[in-house]
Amino acid sequence: MRRRLAAGNWKMNGTRQNLPEIAALAAAHPVAAVDILICPPATLLAQAATLAEGSAVTIGAQDCHPAPSGAHTGDIAAPMLADAGARAVILGHSERRADHAETSALVAAKTRAAHDAGLLAILCLGETLAQREDAQTIAVVTEQLRASLPDSATATNTVLAYEPVWAIGTGLTPSAAQIAEVHGVLRACIAEHLGAPEADQMRLLYGGSVKPDNAAAIFAIADVDGALVGGASLRARDFAPIIAALGSA
Repeated sequence: MRRRLAAGNWKMNGTRQNLPEIAALAAAHPVAAVDILICPPATLLAQAATLAEGSAVTIGAQDCHPAPSGAHTGDIAAPMLADAGARAVILGHSERRADHAETSALVAAKTRAAHDAGLLAILCLGETLAQREDAQTIAVVTEQLRASLPDSATATNTVLAYEPVWAIGTGLTPSAAQIAEVHGVLRACIAEHLGAPEADQMRLLYGGSVKPDNAAAIFAIADVDGALVGGASLRARDFAPIIAALGSA
């Protein structure tokens, strides 16, 4: 039985005045039927980890450098994230791939670095609208998976997140059939890459305009083990119903 995961990505949002949102979420979930993860900006990691301590909420980061240390001004190494209290890190997000020209090879190196530091890697995959309209979705996401997933990946240290680029922050979502198709293909691809036992246990998240009013329908789809949530994770009152829907799925 795969334990479900509700992960929140704050992206480049949040200052110290937003920390009460994490405190509120932690207070509301001393224990939970699902795993809960909040990934705030790096500037808030240590304080967020302190606020979440002892609750069902864990704290993650949004990126890491592939090297454990070195002359890389402005970058943050995976061991530094772990030292600040992070337990996970989002990697290969479409915004990183697009805005910073990150290749799948670089994403694979970062994922391996996260594993070496004892962090759970949330590995993101997804197609653009042009690729979807050109019937390239399956080819794109399977190629991203094969090139981004290092041999160090297991069902324990890696979670996959399917986030169609055209659905992120747009209010648009794929149909249930489209999500089910991609998640089913990804699970089969994991089996080819890592073997059937790992594929059966690795969690697959859906991300892209997940909100309280569509969460239950998304979580009812086959092979969806949770969500990677953007804007709706910034406030506890918006994220809590999504967590509740996942726990009831």
